[in-house]
Amino acid sequence: MLSMSVQMQDHDAFKQKKNTVVVKVGMLGDSGIGKTSLMVKYIEDKYDEDYIETLGVNFMEKVIQLRNVNVTISIWDLGGQREFATLMPLVCSDAKVILFAFDLTQKSSMFSVKRWYKEARKENKMFMPFLIGTKFDLFEELEEHHKTDITKNARKFARKMRAPLIYCSSAQSINVKKIFKVIIAKVFNLKPKIKEAHDATKEALVEFEGNVADEQGDEEDGDEANGDKKRKKDKKKKDKKDKKRKEKKKKKKRKKKRDKKRKLKEDGDADDAEDDAEEDGDDDDSKEE
Repeated sequence: MLSMSVQMQDHDAFKQKKNTVVVKVGMLGDSGIGKTSLMVKYIEDKYDEDYIETLGVNFMEKVIQLRNVNVTISIWDLGGQREFATLMPLVCSDAKVILFAFDLTQKSSMFSVKRWYKEARKENKMFMPFLIGTKFDLFEELEEHHKTDITKNARKFARKMRAPLIYCSSAQSINVKKIFKVIIAKVFNLKPKIKEAHDATKEALVEFEGNVADEQGDEEDGDEANGDKKRKKDKKKKDKKDKKRKEKKKKKKRKKKRDKKRKLKEDGDADDAEDDAEEDGDDDDSKEE
């Protein structure tokens, strides 16, 4: 009986282990942009304005139930200071997803994403990138043209990274859970059961299908591409004309040179003939004498 009980316990432990999946999520971005706030808000549903700056790596976990599987969301948050760059492999290694966070009120933090992304790809070629704009509650207070400009650039970055783009606020609990719902859906190849939002002047963006962001971006990029095409075409045309003009000029110069040579030769031959005629005339005169 004891042997059977032990076997049953082993079987249950094996079954539980078999039904547990770990999804490692890395978080990268500049210092002071709200990465730790986002992680703590999701894991513990707490928010504190006075979080101490992350020194090195922060690590937290949360288990969620997905059908008959226990999914452990394991979040690794790297401090944004350059001195912690040596810990990048620890955060990126085996990560299924990496969140590239930026402060929606600090444009410079968004442009830093490019560097973070490149460095992360050196450590892990397989992760799924997400572009996360933090502090949406402060972003809402910005003037409309600032919002439009930041969103235009964010969409551009998201397209290049092939990443979902989500705006959030840990302070106001906006889209925090939605970020991780989309992560789970993408990791397990499921359709997210949440609506997308595309107008950043009215609500926090949630774009994970890529279609609207791509269409709007493609429209903008299309105009630029068409302009570039036209400029290239005009330049090619101009270069061709310049080349023809130069060739024509060279041809003209060569012809002029040939004509000059021929003229000089003709003049030389004429002078020789004249000299010969004079010599013949002298000979005749001497004979008559």
